[in-house]
Amino acid sequence: MNRIRKKIGLCTCLLLGWLTAAAEGPTEAQTGSLLWQMENGYSTATALNTHVDMNISGLVARVSVRQEYRNEGSEWVEGIYVFPLPDAAAVDRLRLHIGDRFIEGEIQEKEQAKKTYEQAKQSGKKASLVQQQRANLFTTSVANVAPGELVVVEIEYLEDIRYEDGSFSIRFPMTLTPRYISGQALPDKVGSGWSGDTDRVPDASEITPPMVTASRGHSITLTANVNAGVPLEIIASRYHPVSVSETNGLYSVSLSGDNVPMDHDFELVWRPVPSAAPRAMAFTESIGGDPYHLLMVMPPDQQEALRLTMPREVIFIVDTSGSMHGVSITQARRAVHLAIKGLKPGDRFNVIEFNSFTNALYSQTVPASSVNVNNALNFVKQLQANGGTEMRPALTTALDAPRHETHLRQVVFITDGSVGYEEEMFSMIEAKLGDARLFTVGIGSAPNSWFMQKAAEAGRGSFTLISALHEVREKMEGLFRKLEHPQVTGIDVQWPSGVIVDSYPGTVPDLYFGEPVTVKARASGEYRPGDTVTISGNSASGGWSAELPLESKLKSEGIGALWARARIAGLMDEERRRGKSDEVRAAVVATAIEHHLVSKYTSLVAVDKTPARPAGDPLSSEQVPNLLPYGQSMNAIFGFPATATSAPWLRQIGIACLLAALLLLALMHLGERHARPA
Repeated sequence: MNRIRKKIGLCTCLLLGWLTAAAEGPTEAQTGSLLWQMENGYSTATALNTHVDMNISGLVARVSVRQEYRNEGSEWVEGIYVFPLPDAAAVDRLRLHIGDRFIEGEIQEKEQAKKTYEQAKQSGKKASLVQQQRANLFTTSVANVAPGELVVVEIEYLEDIRYEDGSFSIRFPMTLTPRYISGQALPDKVGSGWSGDTDRVPDASEITPPMVTASRGHSITLTANVNAGVPLEIIASRYHPVSVSETNGLYSVSLSGDNVPMDHDFELVWRPVPSAAPRAMAFTESIGGDPYHLLMVMPPDQQEALRLTMPREVIFIVDTSGSMHGVSITQARRAVHLAIKGLKPGDRFNVIEFNSFTNALYSQTVPASSVNVNNALNFVKQLQANGGTEMRPALTTALDAPRHETHLRQVVFITDGSVGYEEEMFSMIEAKLGDARLFTVGIGSAPNSWFMQKAAEAGRGSFTLISALHEVREKMEGLFRKLEHPQVTGIDVQWPSGVIVDSYPGTVPDLYFGEPVTVKARASGEYRPGDTVTISGNSASGGWSAELPLESKLKSEGIGALWARARIAGLMDEERRRGKSDEVRAAVVATAIEHHLVSKYTSLVAVDKTPARPAGDPLSSEQVPNLLPYGQSMNAIFGFPATATSAPWLRQIGIACLLAALLLLALMHLGERHARPA
């Protein structure tokens, strides 16, 4: 019996050790610091500053991001850090400044760029590598930084400006929401993130940088120079205090104050005076004799549209996972509350919440009667955020639900999008959508907006972003207008005869009022004087069309790169739908190299020619942490229960095993007492 007890005790100790390992979350360190792993422990290379410079002209912005680090340790180091960029960022420049050296990056195929970087790292040369993990997530590696050296990594990208409801806007992401990782663990780990790789997210270890809740000394400065081309009624930042000045129609914007924490995405908004609000804009750039175009045309005004007469069947899906804890779940509850209150008597609806499990209020959609609406409002009021982000079952429940042919089905999906299996979800939405429409509502201070935008695109709906509690009503009312007005469908773009055009998107999706038709195109062939491009479609008020002259006087650098970025995105969608192919990969590589862009299959690499690290000196590496987004809870995400790791479920299993072992021990002890002679 003593031998059995010892075995149980040993198993219990091993179990407790395993539970501790399973509960281990992301590394605790100061955000904004390159965390260097040395032979004799850890030290940090403190970030002196992050500088962001935006130069905006019309519909195009060129953005420079400079991150400064100093190696305050006593050994040579390599730093690796993961950071977000805008969804459609066309990253085309890398400069590495170390001391007085200036190294320009070059574009190479991803495998070759990594090989070039590794060879430089091993030979002691200073080098930097920029890779794309997702369309909005990048990794930079910096090798062979000497003790005491200042490292400046400068990345530049191009981005087209968003125009909606009469306002222009640009967004710069400052941090990321930790991705939820699910699936069966793979034996090898390719990256240095806190998560292992899985069969559903094979690169999980490359998209899960450490997160921290506080920053010591890390700050950001941001300036924006705006040449809108029209007089402005207002220019302002949604979430950060800024200083604004104007000279001859050119606006300069800068963040106010020092030590601005990088825990909330920055968004700048400007609105033309009503008389100058554009109905159409066209920009052109010529590269190698080929003209590249960026076109924007507004569909009919809301005042000209007829109200929707068909009753709606609206299904609300609410993310209640751990990453929605705090401010985000408050925003989500308020958003759904307003949406339910806005239902008409003839509508039908349902509410579905999901975290690790899916819970539908009703088994199918029900009439929007006062009783059902009040029941739903009480249901929404008690929603709490915890658990994992298993969104597939929730979307399946909504899209597979029995349909009412007399109603127009609209699915409103409210989430921060913090998953690592994005492409799996895009394919599922396309396969199950049918004649429904999916509208996504991004919640939180740093949502995965690329996922939300692409999900709405796959669902032929629209994307709305709510990043602060005070804007819930404004943003939801804007969404209601889109839901209640007929969409513009059957959009067709006609180019002049004799001109060969490669344009994106290939098929323009349905549009909702306040949103423009935006087309990026490369043309070949000769234009005739007076040639125009015609954009047409159908709305509830009848046929609609608009024309734009191709001889645009608005020249803009970067249109070609933006076209190339759109083409690459289209090719990646084709690869997702049809499976990987050498043909698609070759087309992506050719386009990316021609336009010097980072993509899934190309990377930027910068290498100094002269070795710097002595051959005998060791080199270690570690990853930079990100600051947890404003309003989120580290415990809710990585604690018990959590969103971004399977550790909580392992702990539950472990605790159950531990209790079972203790119960078994007690029963054995009781049996032993009964077995003793009187």
